[in-house]
Amino acid sequence: MIRDVIKRAQERMDAAIQVLMREFAGLRSGRASLALLDGIRVEYYGSQMPLNQVATLSVPEARLIIIQPWDPKLIGEIEKAILRSDLGLTPANDGKVIRLPIPTLTEDRRKQIAKHARKLAEDARVAVRNVRRDGNEELKRLEKESHLSEDDVRKATQELQKVTDDHTKKIDDLLSHKEAEIMEV
Repeated sequence: MIRDVIKRAQERMDAAIQVLMREFAGLRSGRASLALLDGIRVEYYGSQMPLNQVATLSVPEARLIIIQPWDPKLIGEIEKAILRSDLGLTPANDGKVIRLPIPTLTEDRRKQIAKHARKLAEDARVAVRNVRRDGNEELKRLEKESHLSEDDVRKATQELQKVTDDHTKKIDDLLSHKEAEIMEV
């Protein structure tokens, strides 16, 4: 029973870290990354499609993304979708492909993005602490139902705290790595 509680908590904490990593991948750092375009959806035959399902995406240089739509009629729609996004990027097309230059970030913009990254990391820490709280409540419930002894609950609570500390440290490491990437000129 204790193993199940801790295993479920660990899986939920791992999921919180995966969400954070996806969020970090979408943050602009001055370098071209296809993850920047993950949230962009394009109108295609009456439905909203993810950009990577209607075009070939590539990063030939550190500061350039090339988008080659499978259907050339989509170039206008793709440009509109990129301009509507909050990426602050200006697409340029030659009729066949869209070039998306990634400009260098100003110091103020870097600080704003780093601040947003810290907020995302704090949200992940809160999620991890909430999972720990839920696990502790479940352990107390099992103790009240006489399934576990007080000593078992104390040991399990300590183990759950160790798992929480490990995940919090991983979040802090991810944040420091992302901040270094953002502030890099």
